[in-house]
Amino acid sequence: MSAATPLAQDRRRASIEGIVGLTRPDMERVNALILSMAGSNVELIPRIAEHLISSGGKRLRPMLTIASALAFGYEGGNHVKLAASVEFLHTATLLHDDVVDESDLRRGTETARTIWGNQASVLVGDYLLGQAFKMMVEVGSMRALAILSNASAVIAEGEVWQLSAAKHMTTSEADYLAVIDAKTAALFAAATEVGPVIAGADEAMQVAMRRYGRDLGLAFQLVDDVLDYDGSAQALGKNVGDDFREGKITLPVILAFARGDEGERAFWRRAMEEGRNDDAALEEAAALLRRHGALEETKARARGYGASAREAVESLPPSPARQALADVVDFCIDRIV
Repeated sequence: MSAATPLAQDRRRASIEGIVGLTRPDMERVNALILSMAGSNVELIPRIAEHLISSGGKRLRPMLTIASALAFGYEGGNHVKLAASVEFLHTATLLHDDVVDESDLRRGTETARTIWGNQASVLVGDYLLGQAFKMMVEVGSMRALAILSNASAVIAEGEVWQLSAAKHMTTSEADYLAVIDAKTAALFAAATEVGPVIAGADEAMQVAMRRYGRDLGLAFQLVDDVLDYDGSAQALGKNVGDDFREGKITLPVILAFARGDEGERAFWRRAMEEGRNDDAALEEAAALLRRHGALEETKARARGYGASAREAVESLPPSPARQALADVVDFCIDRIV
């Protein structure tokens, strides 16, 4: 059954509805805090922040922080500040990413850099990072601060690493997986680890939630890699083919390049390294990925990380929060059903 059928769409909605319902009261507080902390007497700051914050994202990462705290019976209010911090870290990364990638659209909406320019986008991203760290400090947990501040540094490192690997067909599988581990999985891991930390859960549970978040993040990114060549803008949250046009070397491309003949490898070099990547080239790229099973192999890798994430979360005590966290994995993987 294809992903376009009503049954598959219902399953996707149901998969994320558990965590949406579970976290709704706390997420209302998170959203209010986000709007408050994005305020400034400098008019451009709230305008740009509101533009991105209201652009239709699912707020999955802060929901994971809330759910991971509730899974261990947390009853305080610091999970709200940490969830808002996680969302600000993510939002700042998106602002910076769009500048680096020269992206014009995100989730079908013009990017901030397109409207206000690169300089304003970078500086507002920096402002949001500062506000994120302010909220982390207010929580008063050195362990939570260490986890999120480390994630911020790792994400930046991953972005630089990806920039250096872009448009180079010599990028290996190991290099690419290290990039997405830093660029994407690190924030998922931090978002889910701080919950049990502030709830006072034991070390084993903190490790389990860190593993859950990391593997979910890896699965999430690999699914995005597939959808860039075999999906829709709605499912992906950006234009299909953007990674290809930007010369990003993702796992499907690495696999197809390794399995192709010399003529096909020459095509990939022209497209990715020389920028000859028009719509016709995108169609040829997608055909080569299918021919060599690169998309199916990437899907299999995503499912493998998803299974590992499920295994990690199943070590938690039974609760609605545990079920909601497990359902998020299904939501992620169902995008490529």
